[in-house]
Amino acid sequence: MSAKKLYFRFTEKEIQGLVTLNEEYAPQTCSVLWEALKDPIRVQAMHAMFAGPEIMTGLPKSAQTFDPRAIPPENQTCYPSAGECLWFFQGKNMMYGLTDELWEIGMFYADGGRINGPLGWTPCNIFGRMTDNLGAFAEECADIRISGVKTLEIGRF
Repeated sequence: MSAKKLYFRFTEKEIQGLVTLNEEYAPQTCSVLWEALKDPIRVQAMHAMFAGPEIMTGLPKSAQTFDPRAIPPENQTCYPSAGECLWFFQGKNMMYGLTDELWEIGMFYADGGRINGPLGWTPCNIFGRMTDNLGAFAEECADIRISGVKTLEIGRF
């Protein structure tokens, strides 16, 4: 059986990369995200402020089909490699001044990333890696730092 894949596509330029899910080391994370993404989502991707070469986006309400607190820590790191994708949840009021929940999918487009934010080091579940077209996709990711947010579609491949 071949590995499940998601596509990440910047809609403005139709630049797409494929993410191979790491079901061996992050089985529950992969399972809930796979189910949540049965219908593709379109979201605004922004560039990380603290983590280095990372784009990040929230999971919209329409895809919040699971209890994020039920996902255990699995395949966590604070030092992701190029192409690795993360899942992160933060509950309401966990950070000073932030009353909303964070349902985050992130993708590191180059080496040198670190999962460190306003509250310090934050290990996250690494659920997959972009295995196809990382080069062109990474160029679009880096451009977000200059051009601002871009529309990202994420769905099953």
